[in-house]
Amino acid sequence: MATSITLIGLSGSLRHESLNTHLLRAAQERLPQGCTLVIESIAAIPLYNFDVETAHGIPGPVTALKDAIAAADGLLIASPEYNNSMPGVLKNAIDWLSRPAADIPRVFGNLPVAIMGATPGAFGTLVAQNAWLPVMRTLGARLWSGGRLVVPRAAQLFDDAGHLTDEAMTKRLAAFVGAFVEDIRATRVT
Repeated sequence: MATSITLIGLSGSLRHESLNTHLLRAAQERLPQGCTLVIESIAAIPLYNFDVETAHGIPGPVTALKDAIAAADGLLIASPEYNNSMPGVLKNAIDWLSRPAADIPRVFGNLPVAIMGATPGAFGTLVAQNAWLPVMRTLGARLWSGGRLVVPRAAQLFDDAGHLTDEAMTKRLAAFVGAFVEDIRATRVT
């Protein structure tokens, strides 16, 4: 029997009808048996400010998300690409999640991380995905390099309800998340 796997999904967009949130929901529907994807929100995370951290500590939404990620088997990031890089709101969330620095190993240490992304544009999100690589390496995460999933012209691939309707992309997404989960299972210390 396959080992149960829990993933945390983070969308790099706050928009209600975010293509990246739709992509995470589509991944949620196409997971291998025995796997759960919990999509968490970064909407309540404030802008990072060391003065706030010093005066008030780590905000509750940050603490809750840190605990969820630390308890998970892996992290699936759906990152849009803004101006040829990562979105500021998601980078801000990751910056908060790395505070205090002593918590980095608990939250990110050897954490399997896969990065995918959707965009309405024609060029995909490869530049943004590449921008995440040094950040995740610095945090000690274990970046999954078994594949890339970029979803260009994504607005044409989802229906008005946010469901992925493109058969080829559906197969690519299922293969992507399936391979990520299998890698986690294969490398998991028992």
